[in-house]
Amino acid sequence: MNVGKVLLVLLAIWILMGVVGFLIKGLFFLFIIALVLFGFTLATEGRRRGILKR
Repeated sequence: MNVGKVLLVLLAIWILMGVVGFLIKGLFFLFIIALVLFGFTLATEGRRRGILKR
Protein backbone atom coordinates (compact mmCIF):
# COMPACT_ATOMS: atom_id res chain seq x y z
CA MET A 1 0.00 0.00 0.00
CA ASN A 2 1.60 3.24 -1.08
CA VAL A 3 1.44 6.61 0.65
CA GLY A 4 -1.25 7.99 -1.66
CA LYS A 5 -3.65 5.19 -0.83
CA VAL A 6 -2.98 5.57 2.90
CA LEU A 7 -3.67 9.30 2.61
CA LEU A 8 -6.96 8.67 0.83
CA VAL A 9 -8.03 6.14 3.47
CA LEU A 10 -7.18 8.59 6.27
CA LEU A 11 -9.09 11.41 4.60
CA ALA A 12 -12.10 9.12 4.05
CA ILE A 13 -12.06 8.17 7.75
CA TRP A 14 -11.93 11.85 8.80
CA ILE A 15 -14.81 12.71 6.47
CA LEU A 16 -16.88 9.80 7.77
CA MET A 17 -16.19 10.83 11.38
CA GLY A 18 -17.20 14.39 10.56
CA VAL A 19 -20.46 13.36 8.93
CA VAL A 20 -21.37 11.07 11.84
CA GLY A 21 -20.48 13.78 14.33
CA PHE A 22 -22.51 16.36 12.45
CA LEU A 23 -25.59 14.15 12.07
CA ILE A 24 -25.67 12.98 15.67
CA LYS A 25 -25.83 16.14 17.74
CA GLY A 26 -24.54 14.42 20.86
CA LEU A 27 -21.36 13.55 18.98
CA PHE A 28 -20.61 17.04 17.68
CA PHE A 29 -17.13 16.77 19.18
CA LEU A 30 -16.40 14.08 16.53
CA PHE A 31 -17.08 16.68 13.85
CA ILE A 32 -14.58 19.08 15.42
CA ILE A 33 -11.94 16.36 15.86
CA ALA A 34 -12.45 15.19 12.28
CA LEU A 35 -12.00 18.73 10.94
CA VAL A 36 -8.76 19.18 12.87
CA LEU A 37 -7.38 15.81 11.78
CA PHE A 38 -8.44 16.39 8.15
CA GLY A 39 -6.64 19.74 8.09
CA PHE A 40 -3.57 18.29 9.79
CA THR A 41 -3.41 15.39 7.32
CA LEU A 42 -3.71 17.70 4.32
CA ALA A 43 -1.11 20.13 5.67
CA THR A 44 1.35 17.35 6.49
CA GLU A 45 0.99 15.77 3.07
CA GLY A 46 1.20 19.16 1.38
CA ARG A 47 4.48 19.95 3.15
CA ARG A 48 5.87 16.54 2.38
CA ARG A 49 5.12 16.91 -1.33
CA GLY A 50 6.42 20.49 -1.38
CA ILE A 51 3.04 22.08 -2.13
CA LEU A 52 3.03 24.09 1.11
CA LYS A 53 6.14 25.91 2.20
CA ARG A 54 7.04 26.71 5.77
